[in-house]
Amino acid sequence: MELKYRSAKSEDLESLVTLLSKDPLGSQREDSTIPLNSAYIAAFEAIERDPNNELLVVELGSSLVGMLQITFIPYLTHKGSWRCLIEGVRIHSDYRGQGFGEKMFEHAISLAKNKGCTIVQLTSDKQRPDAIRFYEKLGFKATHEGFKLTL
Repeated sequence: MELKYRSAKSEDLESLVTLLSKDPLGSQREDSTIPLNSAYIAAFEAIERDPNNELLVVELGSSLVGMLQITFIPYLTHKGSWRCLIEGVRIHSDYRGQGFGEKMFEHAISLAKNKGCTIVQLTSDKQRPDAIRFYEKLGFKATHEGFKLTL
């Protein structure tokens, strides 16, 4: 059976928020109560309206395998090139270690190439050493120090 990639639909939201909340960091910062926090619905609607944003769902048969968000960003640097930012990457715990994450990234990078992006970038929390090793295995390099300011 092959993986299927598609844009998320509103009926996926509960499953996606649950997936985001099912890890040590997500369990501290996500709200998986039902009915969903209205902020998730508003964020989904904003992503859906933005032609440079895509919330990608990955399925195997009828099962949710993973998700990620892709944002295409025009930059003046690098000769006015486009970049692809990948965030919110999750693979369902039942499907980890089977190569699905790598296939999901191959698909996302293909979308970035088709959009004309010259750089694919992402961040990973320093508390996720397995994720960092995974990204390095895919060829990503930790070339910058990232900073965040919580508002």
